Amino acid sequence: MIDWQRPILAMAMPVALAGCAPRAGVESAAAIAPIAISGSTATIEIAPVLLAARDLYPAGAVVGNGGIPNLFGTGARADIATHAETQALRYSVAHPEIRIILTVTEGRYRIIARRSAGIGRIADLKGKRIATLATTSAGYFLARMLAQEGLSFADITPVRISPLEGIASALERREVDAVAIWEPYGGNVARVLGDDIAIFSGDGVYRELFNLNSTAANLADPVRRRRITEFVRAVITTSARIRRDSAAAQALVAATAGFDATEVAAAWPTLSFPAVLPADLLDELVAEEQWLATQDKRPPRSREALSQLIDTSIYSDALAMGPTAP
Repeated sequence: MIDWQRPILAMAMPVALAGCAPRAGVESAAAIAPIAISGSTATIEIAPVLLAARDLYPAGAVVGNGGIPNLFGTGARADIATHAETQALRYSVAHPEIRIILTVTEGRYRIIARRSAGIGRIADLKGKRIATLATTSAGYFLARMLAQEGLSFADITPVRISPLEGIASALERREVDAVAIWEPYGGNVARVLGDDIAIFSGDGVYRELFNLNSTAANLADPVRRRRITEFVRAVITTSARIRRDSAAAQALVAATAGFDATEVAAAWPTLSFPAVLPADLLDELVAEEQWLATQDKRPPRSREALSQLIDTSIYSDALAMGPTAP
């Protein structure tokens, strides 16, 4: 039985829906057309999107490697784009018409460190070299973890390693002392360290919110809105299936991203696939905005301004339609 009806964000707080077409636009739109989706196909978080595109969206869907910039004509134009909430905030400074329409995946992060580098607690990270991507959700996670001990990025040496596949070997060669990154790269690091490991969980401090994003203009267009709603409906159905049996999703994301099946299986418990709009989404955006604004040397946007980035109507419409057919 699919757990279809869920609490939605609108029940927890008022959210502006500026630029959205009336709900009747869904019913009156023309027959749905193929949909274009952009997202990082080298992430495990995208698994429900890939599976919904392959198996459930009735008119055909193309998932191209990319993200939010594809909503604005950078590369192939997309109807929907995936990205963590960090990037939605970053891009929305220049593009306030971005709308977050669904949280597909939540990711739990952790700091993994070499114990023999003198790291037994978070405070010991001071002065250490930490592999991360400072402008991403991993960087924000690291900042939140450091702040628990009164530390900041000024107290460490952040190291950017590209491609990410090189992180584990960098730690093995002692080029870095710790790692703060998403899976499966964190798990790969843990296997390299063996018993010489210290792990600091981010549970209760931060979780990544990997979202579907669109634009106010897309949601106001009846034809685009119809296909976006149908795809969100497919993702909700797919996510419920994944929560019951993840085998197909794991196999698909491993093949698409080029991961080994064992990497994906080991990382899977760090992820959840709620396909909702979390009640605390706006709270998270407000907190994260403070950090981003300091980085960018600009004033932080108000809670009211940030609420404009969340659109609950597509989710509501998708729920009202019921689950997609098997």
